[in-house]
Amino acid sequence: MKRCKSSITQDKLETALESDMLYLKLPFINDHYKTIADEAAAKHWSHIEYLERLIQGETEQRRDRATKRRITAAHFPVIKTHDNFRWTWPKKINRLQVQNLFRLSFINDNSNVIFLGSVGLGKTHLATALGYVACLSGYHVLFATAIDVINSLCAAKAAQRLQGELKKYIKPSLLILDELGYLPIDKAGSDLLFQVISHRYERGSLIITSNRVFKEWPKIFNNDSTLTSAILDRLLHHAETVVIEGKSYRMKDRIEA
Repeated sequence: MKRCKSSITQDKLETALESDMLYLKLPFINDHYKTIADEAAAKHWSHIEYLERLIQGETEQRRDRATKRRITAAHFPVIKTHDNFRWTWPKKINRLQVQNLFRLSFINDNSNVIFLGSVGLGKTHLATALGYVACLSGYHVLFATAIDVINSLCAAKAAQRLQGELKKYIKPSLLILDELGYLPIDKAGSDLLFQVISHRYERGSLIITSNRVFKEWPKIFNNDSTLTSAILDRLLHHAETVVIEGKSYRMKDRIEA
């Protein structure tokens, strides 16, 4: 049985339309324009209402993809949220202060957040949770340990591509430097980390976690009190410090036993 001319013309129109949507990278519209057209006809939508529904779906899908890309690019070791943080475990933590940070106003202000406390108290958990919320809110985030940053910069410097590697740590809206002070840093590493902190000063936010109080920071930076003062001056000028005290949660079972 021969197909009518109008049916063939409709097929050609749909083929051309789908080709154009693929070219324009409109996958949601390409996948749903027929089913949404049926819904529009059944509910007597106007042309504008039909178009708005298609555009809304495309926009939401693009936002979801962009959010997933930001989360992947952040290189979080694991995804953490403030909802599953054990607030009752630390002996001391200012919960209201921490929860206020999740408004992310410190990122808009190019300010810093510093979590201080011994191991196993959730500093990395909270830093990661803040970074995750920042990704969901449209900010570009990068998570790295302080030692990993130094090692990558040292390698880049040896390969004469330091400036390019520095941009990696300067460009994100939020840089999370985890575990500062857990391992000693030599003079070369201290100088490189200072460059990152200096370049981000009043241009981008930092979250730093450390197991050492500020008066012990010269020990982190090769006992260089001058460099340490310069680093703290830039970090603390616009910063909020969160002090957490207590025993390691990772040792919880042994402690309770």
